[in-house]
Amino acid sequence: MSTKKQAAVPTRLERVLPWLLLIGGFIGIICSFIITNDKMQLLQNPHFQPNCNLNPIISCGSVMKSSQGSLFGFPNPWIGLAAFGVVTTVGAAMLAGARFARWFWLGLEAGIIGGLAFAYWLLFESVYRIKALCPYCLTVDVVVITLFWYVTMHILDTNVVTVPAGKATTVYQWIRRHHLDILIAWFLVLIALILQHFWYYYGKYL
Repeated sequence: MSTKKQAAVPTRLERVLPWLLLIGGFIGIICSFIITNDKMQLLQNPHFQPNCNLNPIISCGSVMKSSQGSLFGFPNPWIGLAAFGVVTTVGAAMLAGARFARWFWLGLEAGIIGGLAFAYWLLFESVYRIKALCPYCLTVDVVVITLFWYVTMHILDTNVVTVPAGKATTVYQWIRRHHLDILIAWFLVLIALILQHFWYYYGKYL
């Protein structure tokens, strides 16, 4: 009974993953486009107020105006437009029946890990340096974390990267059984850290 249940899990993930890539990539494109458009408006008019400037903490404008908002000399969302375009294309191709080689999955995983590192860096800078949050950036963070989590599981399930036998396999089987619980806990920890840092502002409303 247990063995059959474990064997069914990768099949469900293989069915769901293309939709995660397609929908997650599409959400990422939308967020990146909105931020890019607001950034262009801000460059043309320094007094422009993005519609996500809700209060001193939820303030896209503060993030856009910072040096961290253009790390490589151009607006960060340009990277998102290109990267999420690739993710969306991969998801659509998988739904159409495409199958990819091992090197492709390793490259996609490397790209997502790079995106995850970049998202975490910008989140850290936003919370502890800029002291403002962009809701579109936070949405992108959710997408990147979710894609990293399930693409990683997919390449392990399909032996693109082999899980060592023994304790590592036992640990991974436990992770697979509780994958959604772990992902939710991951987000809750991030939310708790953000609220703890900005409690001086939000605490008075609770």
